Amino acid sequence: MTENVISLKNVSKCFKRYDRPGDRLKEIIYPSKKLADEFWALHDINLEIPQGQTLGIVGRNGSGKSTLLQIIVGTLTPTTGSVDVKGRISALLELGSGFNPEFTGRQNVFFNAQILGFSQKETEAKFDEIAAFADIGDFIEQPVKTYSSGMFVRLAFAVATSVEPDILVVDEALSVGDEAFQRKCFARLQSIQEGGGTILFVSHAATSVVQLCTSAILMDSGELLLAHTPKVVISKYQKLIYADPDKVLGLKSDIRSLNQLTKQESDNNLQDANLESTKTEVKPEQYHSKSQEHYDEFYDPGMIPSNTVRYPSRGAEIINPHIETRSGTVVNHLIGRQDYVYTYSVTFSRSTSKVRFGMLIKTISGFELAGASLKASSQSVRYVEAGTTIVVKFQFKCLLNPGVYFLNAGVVGTVDEDLTYLDRCVDVAMFRVQSCTESCGNGIVDLLIEPCLTVVNSDSLVKKASTEVI
Repeated sequence: MTENVISLKNVSKCFKRYDRPGDRLKEIIYPSKKLADEFWALHDINLEIPQGQTLGIVGRNGSGKSTLLQIIVGTLTPTTGSVDVKGRISALLELGSGFNPEFTGRQNVFFNAQILGFSQKETEAKFDEIAAFADIGDFIEQPVKTYSSGMFVRLAFAVATSVEPDILVVDEALSVGDEAFQRKCFARLQSIQEGGGTILFVSHAATSVVQLCTSAILMDSGELLLAHTPKVVISKYQKLIYADPDKVLGLKSDIRSLNQLTKQESDNNLQDANLESTKTEVKPEQYHSKSQEHYDEFYDPGMIPSNTVRYPSRGAEIINPHIETRSGTVVNHLIGRQDYVYTYSVTFSRSTSKVRFGMLIKTISGFELAGASLKASSQSVRYVEAGTTIVVKFQFKCLLNPGVYFLNAGVVGTVDEDLTYLDRCVDVAMFRVQSCTESCGNGIVDLLIEPCLTVVNSDSLVKKASTEVI
């Protein structure tokens, strides 16, 4: 049975609000006088989180999410109830929290690591890894008060995740930073998951919660309204935030009723959640465009993934993965609904057989969106001599909506009579899809949806209408 690493029992938190600063002192001197208004940010929270679980926490602004996290982390104490946390906990809460603005980035790394229980020697051994992940250059030696919000979160995330926490708390931090850094952060989170770490993930990005988390809770007005699978929680959360004000109380009552589950149903929900986290679509980056604006395909040399992983070569090397137009021009800014070719070369340093090639397209959060693997006998190569170079091309139509995406490449062959990867590259290239003026789609995939509009006049005569009518 998996051990609970976080346990909250009947936790409530009350904040006192005073009309005047002097009222606080008067209340201390005269305890019988109650001069404050009480605001209960949390009401009777009961929550148990097993080791290895990734818990999504969602809720409207002011629902108590941040207060709950601060109590778990230990920066706030509950007014009533008890909290039990087992293991080293690392938190990425408010932007810049835990950083001294007068200290340099380097000094803050050592300061934060010491708070987390690392010795000077252990931090020195980790420092190069932390600085490389943050990738803020010479700013590491500058006071953090000179940092942009993006630099802040880069360094804070690098420290929080590099100290090998048993529990990681992330509160809306991944919304800051460029796409390449966001992808690197999601990859780090997945690494912590694979290592058995526990993650508390707060986000308003619903599809990221569904993609990353194994379970989720919905907070509202300080109440833990619902604990269920991520998909169910997100569905109810979205209904709640868009509900008419006069229907909110009834909807909350209906949501509470979902908590009345039998033990067997709860176990089934957790199993479903584990499946959901590997299969559900994720949200592309928010990208706004003018429908009549013209976009050109082009190549941006600075658009390079910062989290590329190359497997050890076992007799082959993948070279220069990139995207081309049909005419052979290298591009990484694509236009929706146009044809492209993803291509790379493979040089073989040893002879091998049953050679197959593959590719994969992923979102920023790492969701495997689409790909191809040349598995059929007509597509694979029966035998390849050492010294051979093969150019691989995958032709595709870009049926993706605006956003940033990442590419994998792989080649499989026979080594010691076993079929295995000869070379594999993860997040080896990235590309941006620009707007297509003909598309009215949203989400991730462009399904070539074409609207058909009609206008019905007062005489019930139906006329075909062009899109210009609207």
